Amino acid sequence: MSALVACDLDRTLIYSPKAFWLETPDPEAPSIVVSELWNGVPISFMTRESERLLIELRSQAVFMPVTTRTVAQYQRVQLPGGAPAYAITSNGGEILVDGVPDADWRDRVRAHLTDHTAPLDEALARFEELASPTWILKTNVADALFFYSIVERDAIPAGWLEQVEQECERLGWTVSLQGRKLYCVPRTLTKHDAVSEVARRLDGPLVLAAGDSLLDQSMLETADLAFRPAHGELDDEGFTIDTLTVTKRRGILAGEELLQLMTAAVVRGR
Repeated sequence: MSALVACDLDRTLIYSPKAFWLETPDPEAPSIVVSELWNGVPISFMTRESERLLIELRSQAVFMPVTTRTVAQYQRVQLPGGAPAYAITSNGGEILVDGVPDADWRDRVRAHLTDHTAPLDEALARFEELASPTWILKTNVADALFFYSIVERDAIPAGWLEQVEQECERLGWTVSLQGRKLYCVPRTLTKHDAVSEVARRLDGPLVLAAGDSLLDQSMLETADLAFRPAHGELDDEGFTIDTLTVTKRRGILAGEELLQLMTAAVVRGR
């Protein structure tokens, strides 16, 4: 394959019901299929057309999910065409090869974090000093690399998020608010480093990248061609670069459009 497609999952390729943003009458809505179960309950979806388009894209390029999800959370996702040969989880902390975490990459990432950022325990302790149960419902540690909280967005007081961002910046960490999840991640733990490693192993293919959040930004900036939906953190920030294409649609239909755009770009690049 001459192209590598690095694609974020949540709110880029797959969608929770709250992120569908369908504006058509229900009888005219697209057919929707389940992409993920949690405790037997469907929680993530894509359109049936997206399934077809993804199978087509996978016949034209190396398709690689790139997500901030942990390994266990990623493994719940069922993509058409079976498990991809490569996947990146934990915001770049893990590279999965045929579903198995690459031990060498894992060791390199953790050694790099030890040398360049404040440790997880220190960042988490400072965050918990600033947090309040009024708007922080639960905090989880992800693969011993970073942490995220389930938040009540409407209850977050003015200025609090900026205070967290300043503290994280001081510690060498970064903050991303995606829906009801607030991520605190070491600044040097990036998706784009892991994507670059896989591209190196594939002998330097054309790299396409798609994502919607601030944690996807560097991945989009370093790709040969970048794509994002017309929603999410990057859209809120008005993020744009010369190599970027933005969908006309938002929500689950933007997932369809992204797959159409990326497949067309791969075919043109041949």
